[in-house]
Amino acid sequence: MAIAKIKAVLNCDIKKVWETVTSLENYRWRSDLSKVEITGNGKFTEYTKSGYPTFFTIISVQPLKRWEFDMENGNIKGRWTGVFHGDDKQTEIEFTEDVTAKKLIMKPFVKAYLKKQQAQYVEDLRKAVER
Repeated sequence: MAIAKIKAVLNCDIKKVWETVTSLENYRWRSDLSKVEITGNGKFTEYTKSGYPTFFTIISVQPLKRWEFDMENGNIKGRWTGVFHGDDKQTEIEFTEDVTAKKLIMKPFVKAYLKKQQAQYVEDLRKAVER
């Protein structure tokens, strides 16, 4: 199991940050995705630029506070949790991924991969909301 956390403060109101992160229809700000399919009942699939799918099931939504889902693809299985604090000027985000590698060969690399993905996600998010 690998746990990766990232925290950041964004110079943007919490409502805009929340709406950007949780909108499954508005994903174009994400540099890593080619598309998102909403399959219903709290389920959606994200596809990387190369077409690799990851499947998600939303398990908790507390507007402007917490968004949580289970995720799985051919290499990993785990949970993503996003916690939001803020006001009309700044938002602090804390995103945690708790993931298990499905393949033994992947285990040594999972945490570094998660950290890289999280850093890219926050960079993309910052560009999207701090304009």
